[in-house]
Amino acid sequence: MDELDLLKKDWKKQDANLPNIKAQEIYPLLLKRSSSIVKWIFFISIAELALGIILNLLLADNDFWKEIDHIHLTTATVIIYALGYIITIFFVILFYKRYRAINTTDSASALMKNILKTRRTVKYYIIYIVVSSGILCFVYFIFSLMYNEQFSAIRSDLDWVKAIAIGLITTIIFSLVLWGVYALIYGLLLRKLKRNYKEIKRLEI
Repeated sequence: MDELDLLKKDWKKQDANLPNIKAQEIYPLLLKRSSSIVKWIFFISIAELALGIILNLLLADNDFWKEIDHIHLTTATVIIYALGYIITIFFVILFYKRYRAINTTDSASALMKNILKTRRTVKYYIIYIVVSSGILCFVYFIFSLMYNEQFSAIRSDLDWVKAIAIGLITTIIFSLVLWGVYALIYGLLLRKLKRNYKEIKRLEI
């Protein structure tokens, strides 16, 4: 049990005439905890960006680009990489701004607003990752099926309605798995932020 939990437990035992005093003691701890949570969100997003860059450098070799060129998606892939980096950096900047806003806030109402903004930003980020990854998965599946020599035998026998159905099912499964991973990584932090928000609102400083 940390300092905040002990203070809240002690507060509940006190006389009802002293809520404002204890509330003023609890608020800085809630502020510190919220700031720490958002800092971790910021650090995780940076680590994720760095990991993506490293994987792209390691995996995007000559064979990869030859395959991409063979299915006529070289230009699209370069644009996708560039946009992906730009959008991810944009979210990293937003996470940093949310961290700075929470770290420097001086009122309970401002802290609650910043917590809500942070939760909303993280949710938008997860939606962006899952939706964009799902769309790319489907597009690359269809183009590989159309142009990759490995699928030439399949193309001659496969009904394209079935092919699209297979692509959609694969995309949905991939998106659900990806959503689960991000929900696991960021979900715990968001739930902690939500608890802090409810606690600050209950204090009504």
